[in-house]
Amino acid sequence: MQPFPAIEFPPMAHAAPVSPLAPKTTPELGPVAGVRFATAEAGIRYKGRTDVLLLTLDEGTTVAGVFTRSKCPSAPVEWCRANLAHGTARALVVNSGNANAFTGAKGRESTALTAKIAARALGCREEEIYLASTGVIGEPLDATKFEGVLQETATRLAPLPWIEPAKAIMTTDTFPKLATAKVKIDGVEVTIAGIAKGAGMIAPDMATMLSFVFTDAAIEAPALQALLSKGVVDSFNAVTIDGDTSTSDTLMLFATGASGAPRIDDAKDPRLARFRKALTGVLADLAEQVARDGEGARKLVKIHVTGATSKRSARRIAMSIANSPLVKTAVAGEDANWGRIVMAVGKAGEPAERDRLSISFGAIRVAHEGARDPAYDEAEVSAYMKNDVIDITVDLGLGRGADRVMTCDLTKEYVAINGDYRS
Repeated sequence: MQPFPAIEFPPMAHAAPVSPLAPKTTPELGPVAGVRFATAEAGIRYKGRTDVLLLTLDEGTTVAGVFTRSKCPSAPVEWCRANLAHGTARALVVNSGNANAFTGAKGRESTALTAKIAARALGCREEEIYLASTGVIGEPLDATKFEGVLQETATRLAPLPWIEPAKAIMTTDTFPKLATAKVKIDGVEVTIAGIAKGAGMIAPDMATMLSFVFTDAAIEAPALQALLSKGVVDSFNAVTIDGDTSTSDTLMLFATGASGAPRIDDAKDPRLARFRKALTGVLADLAEQVARDGEGARKLVKIHVTGATSKRSARRIAMSIANSPLVKTAVAGEDANWGRIVMAVGKAGEPAERDRLSISFGAIRVAHEGARDPAYDEAEVSAYMKNDVIDITVDLGLGRGADRVMTCDLTKEYVAINGDYRS
């Protein structure tokens, strides 16, 4: 894997201060053959900032996707699910400021109109257009605002810079999220580039907030879907900010085939070994950036569960800890309150035995075999809790199952952001 050189992180014109956990630099993503894009201001909700992304893909591009399992999905999610059966794509349209969710028949009409406007601007079929919307739920999206905007945007399409689409899809994010990798498939270099948005309403379930990943590799749709479905398990599906799964969660992977690499139709093809690892790395990078940008976050928290009866059990226990407001507020207060960890383990409904339980903050074991560790030092652990990144490890002592999830602390800023998000 050959990452691009880092560049200075660009300033963002956003009301909220940039998260203290934001990366100090962001990767300079190179062009992905067969991908061009441009952004514009459509005035969906925000003033003085881009809020729509138009991205085009060469003919023959294959597509894969995973979406929210919410029983109240947005209209764009339904649109993408229906079109995914075709396995090909020519364009992606994303807007921020309005999620077009819980909007009934009007929402479906808006997606159809958006696709119609985009298809007319690009000269392709409406079913080759994929859509995503993020923002306020329950307010109709006026798709007529795309009239003229998408036509004009289509005249400015370019392969760079990727920072622009990453910024256009933001809502309460405080920094744009990008990741990239380069690998070789059968001796031919291919590029992977991804962008994501997400800061709140995050507890993915076979999807993510909004994330779009592009490659110039040539991979048939079924194989691409298998790669994505597996890659999401320990990346985006292992991140939670507040335990709430969005109606709009969308993760899509597009493969243009424009690199000249051989076309592959089996996800298990040995030639994809390096690509598979690189793709997983890009997804994991984007997922961690989402956790670092949790609304009001001041600390990134990594929760490791070992000694469980299975990986599935370890995941459920880790998520119980990660989604506990009591655990998250203790971390925000820099309080190593391991009693709250015990509480979260006990309520998870998974196999656990109190007298086998061990808990550590970083390398400091604070509890062992169901009681406070004999060597417990309050000053030592309090000093550790001042770090920006906190590792919490729980060893259940029951088996070989293990897992890791990421979250962030819960601060007053989270309440402030969500208390007046719509108004």
